[in-house]
Amino acid sequence: MTKVSDLCTFLENFAPSALAESWDNVGLIIGDPEQKVCKVMTCLTITPESAAEAIEEQAQLIVTHHPLPFRPLQRITTLETPARLVWELAGAKISVYSPHTAFDSTHRGINAQLAEIMELVEVVPIRSGSLGGDVGAGRMGHLHHPITLAQLVARLRRKLNGATCEANFGADHPVQSIAIACGSGGSLLAEARRLGCDCFVTGEASFHTVLEASAGGMALLQIGHFTSERFAVEHLAELIQQNFADCSVWASRRESFPRHWL
Repeated sequence: MTKVSDLCTFLENFAPSALAESWDNVGLIIGDPEQKVCKVMTCLTITPESAAEAIEEQAQLIVTHHPLPFRPLQRITTLETPARLVWELAGAKISVYSPHTAFDSTHRGINAQLAEIMELVEVVPIRSGSLGGDVGAGRMGHLHHPITLAQLVARLRRKLNGATCEANFGADHPVQSIAIACGSGGSLLAEARRLGCDCFVTGEASFHTVLEASAGGMALLQIGHFTSERFAVEHLAELIQQNFADCSVWASRRESFPRHWL
């Protein structure tokens, strides 16, 4: 029978914690390494909805991209959402593992998958990781020939379930050298610009980051934090299932885009 520790070893090998940012909280966050596992749920974020799903489905492990808790908790009560979710999951004996920024940066991680979706070649990390090789923060690569922002958006929408994209330049603006940082990736903008990228694709960016990109003549495409990462936890569920045939593994069915356009 598979144990939590078996899943932890697999996930550590897939996305080594050494790749995580220093401020992050990765690895086994809640749980007993010796607990037996037959049901695993992946999700982007543990919310009241996804936690309830895991409890109702009697999962023993949640693999969440975003850590819970992310910041240290001073008390575990039901009065605030993060602590309440920790209380509920611990009460249901559900372990929680988060690869977060290690998953962003690993060889077959989120940014690498986005580079593949955009059909980039000569792909390398924007910032090399401590492990060297083809791992590290962000990705940058090139298209075989220039395309317009509109064409790049169409390519993303085909692969990312109708992504809604926001750009700082018009639809006809040409791009060829593209940097990628999933989630809130604005901290990599300056490095991408120094490396000669003419387009920066991220989940979300601040107003001032958009202004900085525009001032430097770089296209900035925001595809949404959820959209830039959710697809990858679905792929991760498939990967875990392939490697643990005795487990039932699924990506949360209740997790959904958290915004509504009015």
